[in-house]
Amino acid sequence: MGNRTMRGNGVLLGRSWLCGLLLAGLSGLSAPARAEEPENLAPACPPPARQVELACQSWTEIDAAMKAGTRTVILPVGGTEQSGPYMAVGKHNIRAHVLADEIARKVGRTLVAPVLAYVPEGSTHPRTGHMRFAGTLSIPPAVFAGLVEGTAESLKAQGFTTIVLLGDHGGYQTQLAALAKKLNRRWAAEGAVRALYVGAYYEVVAGKYGDYLRQRGYGVALGKHADISDTSLMLAVDPSLVLEGLLRQADKPDSADGVYGGDPRQATAELGRAGTAMQVQAAAEAISSFNRRHP
Repeated sequence: MGNRTMRGNGVLLGRSWLCGLLLAGLSGLSAPARAEEPENLAPACPPPARQVELACQSWTEIDAAMKAGTRTVILPVGGTEQSGPYMAVGKHNIRAHVLADEIARKVGRTLVAPVLAYVPEGSTHPRTGHMRFAGTLSIPPAVFAGLVEGTAESLKAQGFTTIVLLGDHGGYQTQLAALAKKLNRRWAAEGAVRALYVGAYYEVVAGKYGDYLRQRGYGVALGKHADISDTSLMLAVDPSLVLEGLLRQADKPDSADGVYGGDPRQATAELGRAGTAMQVQAAAEAISSFNRRHP
């Protein structure tokens, strides 16, 4: 018994001694490790985002806002797709996120749901459309419909009465409009709850904003995808998503590069700000007008 006890104590002493060495070693390493940690990280939810984004608020904050009269929520829809060699594949998600927040603040008493980043972008077998390029993510139209409907039903269950479908990408606009009609037919008996598809947000880009660029001599640079219009809008919202240095030095890109018509090389943030202002204004007016008609 005595020997076993001594051996046991020896093990405990040995472990204590080893732990001491390990702790001493770790304490010696801790200072350099801390020095390598990133400092002054930007908050994921700065004050402007905390005002309107569901993801930046606790459930009690959201509940309090709804009890105080907030009944409108924007469901932004983006998409993860190639946009030529000089623009990040998250273009639509970032633009939908930032501009939906601006729209919500302009309308007032409006919150913003997280962006839906997965949308139909082409077939995966064989690879078609934007799926032919690296980084694009695509889901079937039926899956997309289920995602939008399920999210809208969830927001309705929370007590929102105006659920806004706001899409930044052209490929699913018709489907969003049809889904809004389908939801409204389903919810008709409940009267107060409605889905609102805001097509004006997207349509203003080719319409009023396109005219604005033509009037300033940029008509030949307009195309269908990743052109001067698309790239300028991105520069206005977040220039870090555009490889501007390479863009300025590039030969004119074409469809093999993922740029479908037009020319992005003269794009500027100043031109883009005119377009984003038009998008925000068009969407805010559509939502506000709808809410006035359906108090």
